[in-house]
Amino acid sequence: MTRPGDPRPIVVGVGPDATQRMALAWGADEAARRRLPVRLVHAEGGPTRGYRGQEIPPSWEGWNDALHKAGRRVLEEANAFVATRHPQLEVDALLAEGEPVWVLREQSRDATAVVLGSRHLSRSQELFGSASVALPVMAHTRCPLVVVPEPEHITQEPAHYVVGVDGSEHSAAAVDVAFEEAALRGAEVRALLVWEPGPLRIFDEYEPQQECRRLLSEVVAGRHARYPEVDLRHEVVLGHPVKVLTDASAHALGLVVGTRGRGGFTGMLLGSVSQGVLHHAGCPVIAVPARG
Repeated sequence: MTRPGDPRPIVVGVGPDATQRMALAWGADEAARRRLPVRLVHAEGGPTRGYRGQEIPPSWEGWNDALHKAGRRVLEEANAFVATRHPQLEVDALLAEGEPVWVLREQSRDATAVVLGSRHLSRSQELFGSASVALPVMAHTRCPLVVVPEPEHITQEPAHYVVGVDGSEHSAAAVDVAFEEAALRGAEVRALLVWEPGPLRIFDEYEPQQECRRLLSEVVAGRHARYPEVDLRHEVVLGHPVKVLTDASAHALGLVVGTRGRGGFTGMLLGSVSQGVLHHAGCPVIAVPARG
């Protein structure tokens, strides 16, 4: 556990599949850029999972011994991967008993970010299956959650981050993270406010669009002054927020969204948008809770 005053680590959730390494690479690179330690976390799950019908489960002691042995092997392999990639990086490993969602939520209390991998599961698998923990962790994380897709994402120049803005406290926190990440990477920020008119489309769209532009300019103004080295582009786009943001981030370094909240425009309901982009975005998604 991180003590008061200690640097907050980058926490990486490590699964048993050694071929899935994009999240681990992202977390190690981020820790090296920020000069922070990285914490590798493998959660063992419940002691009776996977036994049904006439199968006879092993004893509690036998199950725990098997889980501990497998978990230690997973963490040793992950540690070796990180050490090869960043030999000077400070690394600690945690083999935790309990469900992965609960373990990672607790780790988020003292972390700079929590990083997970994703293989773009179907919506039913993502919501109801045991293979993914991203959505329930995102709902209650205390720090930014980064979901990194497999396989590796292809970016294009100029390097940039896309951030969704709706005027709420949650999107303001997302803008802060987007600028911070861009400054670390020497990248640009593209801030988008997506306006989705209701079923009764407004004939005169000039005033609503002007209000959107005013709101967007207010949100990004202070951040651009704080990070003058980061080039900023911002625009109001008409369409469905999930589609607009995922399309815009097709070749971005990352897509940054708030985890929930709502500003003045009904199209940008960030709770549903952040869930939607997890299913469709091809780049890393950074979901940011409101401060505090």
